[in-house]
Amino acid sequence: MTPMAQPLLDARDITVRFGGLTAVDAVSARFMPGELVGIIGPNGAGKTTFFNAISGVTQATSGKLLMQGRELSGKGPHRFAASGLARTFQTPRTFADMLVRDNIAFGLKFAGRRPRQYIWWGEETTVPWVLRTPESILGLIGLSAQADLPAAAITPSQQRLLEIGMALATRPRMLLLDEVAAGLTENEVEEMAQLIRRLRDELDLTVVWIEHAVTTLLRHVERVIVLHQGRKIADGTPAEVVRNAEVIEAYLGDEMNEPTAEEAAA
Repeated sequence: MTPMAQPLLDARDITVRFGGLTAVDAVSARFMPGELVGIIGPNGAGKTTFFNAISGVTQATSGKLLMQGRELSGKGPHRFAASGLARTFQTPRTFADMLVRDNIAFGLKFAGRRPRQYIWWGEETTVPWVLRTPESILGLIGLSAQADLPAAAITPSQQRLLEIGMALATRPRMLLLDEVAAGLTENEVEEMAQLIRRLRDELDLTVVWIEHAVTTLLRHVERVIVLHQGRKIADGTPAEVVRNAEVIEAYLGDEMNEPTAEEAAA
């Protein structure tokens, strides 16, 4: 009998309280290597708070976080990054006055370092070729033409791509994306979704994606976790989740409609 694979990140009963408010209520989730997982839920469901807890930005009130079996609970964000976890934010965090290329170079220099193994390859031995230079990363995310522009001069959709590039510069094994399609046109949302799939496939990443563009997300992810009022109410394939009565009720039928179900099942 083949042993079960170890999850890359194992979140156990994560609870986050702010005073008397419980924003995340004993949520457990296991993320396996190479998975593309979506997290959805109505406004105020606790999605970003859960992200903040599993990326070290916010310390969980209780619960355990294990990255490949190593305890990360209570550690600082830098320890999460060193373990191979990178994330984006709802509002892109780029260095506006620096060139696009230099934003990527910053990530490579300060966050993407790996232990030296072989003197002739230096610190790059375990790093995919496409993540070794600012130019290769910009090519991967489609920003080569903007390399010499200040980050403040590029469009909002390009700002989101740049932040993804900065996250990739840390050479992660797990990428957490917080509403990277927010404010984008329908075509841009679809292009973003295709890029996310390509990054997962080409870099063998585990990707966890929060999004309000539910229809697009369901079409591209392999598994969906649904949060409502801080609790996990569903965890399954898109086709399973859109038929879940509790999920339909939580969304009041607004977005979990029959066309979406058909798309998800296709």
